Amino acid sequence: MPSMRYLTATHLQGFERYKYNSIDTSLLSVYVMHPFWNACVKYLPKWLAPNLLTFVGFLMTVVNFLLLAYYDWDFKAANDKSVGNTVPGWVWTVAAINILIYYNLDGMDGKQARRTGTSGPLGELFDHGLDSYSAALIPIYIFSLFGTEDLPPIRMYFVIWNVFLNFYFTHVEKYNTGVMFLPWGYDFTMWGVSLMLFVATIVGPEIYRSSFYGITVANVFEVGLIGSGILSSHPIIIRNIYLSYKNKTGKMRPMMEMLRPFFAFLWLFVITLVWSFFSRNNVINLEPRILWILYGTIFSNIACRLIVAQMSDTRCDSFNILMWPLVATVGVHLTAQGERWLVHGLTIFVTLAHWHYGYGVVSEMCDHFKIRCFKVRKYDSNFVEHTFQKNNKFLKSH
Repeated sequence: MPSMRYLTATHLQGFERYKYNSIDTSLLSVYVMHPFWNACVKYLPKWLAPNLLTFVGFLMTVVNFLLLAYYDWDFKAANDKSVGNTVPGWVWTVAAINILIYYNLDGMDGKQARRTGTSGPLGELFDHGLDSYSAALIPIYIFSLFGTEDLPPIRMYFVIWNVFLNFYFTHVEKYNTGVMFLPWGYDFTMWGVSLMLFVATIVGPEIYRSSFYGITVANVFEVGLIGSGILSSHPIIIRNIYLSYKNKTGKMRPMMEMLRPFFAFLWLFVITLVWSFFSRNNVINLEPRILWILYGTIFSNIACRLIVAQMSDTRCDSFNILMWPLVATVGVHLTAQGERWLVHGLTIFVTLAHWHYGYGVVSEMCDHFKIRCFKVRKYDSNFVEHTFQKNNKFLKSH
């Protein structure tokens, strides 16, 4: 158990009272994926811990990142049209399959939890916490299809922040309404990313460097990704929060408390924006891949702390401690090589700090609830199976 404790008694008491409440209205999810996952989960052994499914799925996104980092560290593999994309074709196939594994395990872990009688706040926190990390990893795969010619690092930056916003806004919604309204875009995005990677294998990744009247595939990708959030997600979230206040069904927080989750998020955006645009050595072009991991790791820590706050019904942070070294780094004037090494060092520090936070929170919750993260406790199989069937009937009827 780590010496530093991250959860207070108030957090743990809030977790004891917590009840998961979600609404999924996605046609693809409700009518296709949920029936598929319900059928698949029956073939899983009941000793298999749901959190293990979650973790294996997350590892698939890490494998993808490492594979593409090895073959295309600087996102320039697609730049030379005369040569073609230098990433081997089999990498795209593996990446596509891994995304589907991640997506399906992410959909099955909750069903396995209900099936084994291990549903609880730890599983949800573990699931959404790792999802916040994957939010940074998954867009990076796509960048290797376009290269820095069609999608320069500064535009990659805004694509990543759009993904961050889509993920974070959903949890801000739950922080204020108490309900997880599952976004439509998630299911279509996972299938879309997989399809793009499969097309790179079958047709060839060169198709993503084509253009029509000056409009590149990268332009279409950017507009489609950003537009989907603006049209299908953000207005609905704002409406749900508004209705929770109007009908008095939400947390009814004062205005500044309702907006409080955005403070840390906006601080990170402003700090990274300043560094990306005004770095003396143009750091965004020096080490874009490392920067995305640095930004994504701090974002994940901010998101995890928000998830802890909304699940335990406590006040969320307005600033994240991991941003202090980032602020100090932005203000330092170094040579190009010095700034490059500083980015690497800061990324290592932030990553270790975030891992320590995640390990600490999980360990503290396991100790409090007297459970094991990757082990199914003994249960009454008849009761659990009855509960699982009852939940399935409820989902079908809704």
